[in-house]
Amino acid sequence: MTNRSKSYIVIAMKKKSAQIKNPELDKKTEWFTNKCREIGLKVTPQRIVIFRELLKTDEHPSAEMLHKKIKEKFPSISLDTVNRTLITLSEIGAAEIVEGSGDAKRYDAGMSGHQHFKCVKCKRIIDFHYKPFDDIKIPAYINKKFKVLKKTVYLEGICDECK
Repeated sequence: MTNRSKSYIVIAMKKKSAQIKNPELDKKTEWFTNKCREIGLKVTPQRIVIFRELLKTDEHPSAEMLHKKIKEKFPSISLDTVNRTLITLSEIGAAEIVEGSGDAKRYDAGMSGHQHFKCVKCKRIIDFHYKPFDDIKIPAYINKKFKVLKKTVYLEGICDECK
């Protein structure tokens, strides 16, 4: 086995271990279908496959990235359908748009509390959790003037693989 083969195996194992286990995937899919029904949104095979693919990845994909992957299972699915579905997922609380600076919107179905680090070289987005960031205090003058609905910590820099 060459070094290249070993590297491939390690990368493949990392990707597989990052994927969500099937019982958890099924449980989250059931939650999603119930949420859709609750708000009067049709449960379609396309919506389900888009949601499941988003759950299975830790890459924080753009609509284009997901479209390419989903096209393998649904050859006739359009990029517009994927894009509109991702926006709908973010609107109903099934995913969130990862805040960024000028690149294509990226999406995350990991709804547990965490923050994001984006590498400015390779564009990879990495989840991390630093508990003190969960309790960021909003300055009083902001609270007087605005109603804060969401607090997000988003860091940019150069990742460990690009250093």
